[in-house]
Amino acid sequence: QVQLVESGGGSVQAGGSLRLSCAASGYTSNIYCMAWFRQAPGKEREGVAAIYTGSRSTNYADSVKGRFTISQDNAKNTLYLQMNSLKPEDTAMYYCAADPPYCSGGYWQGYWGQGTQVTVSS
Repeated sequence: QVQLVESGGGSVQAGGSLRLSCAASGYTSNIYCMAWFRQAPGKEREGVAAIYTGSRSTNYADSVKGRFTISQDNAKNTLYLQMNSLKPEDTAMYYCAADPPYCSGGYWQGYWGQGTQVTVSS
């Protein structure tokens, strides 16, 4: 089992920055990839960014490329999402996940956190 706890959300004006954190605990040594997702009211959940724990390679959704950076600190078992140049359309609940199909390519849903709210005002 892996437990994930997100933090760092909040309210910010357009153009501002936030850094989200996702603290992982439990059996974290076998995690293959981690990812950030977001879901705005009335919209489907979308993958934002992913990182592969071994190679440290990353993937980003087109909507956040050049503005968001995913990273991980293995010593702290923490995943980060640095969000710069935020836009009102970035407003959503943000979730982190370990080994979701989005990056693992498998069918198992993976482990998910409870989410942290990000609100960007114009």
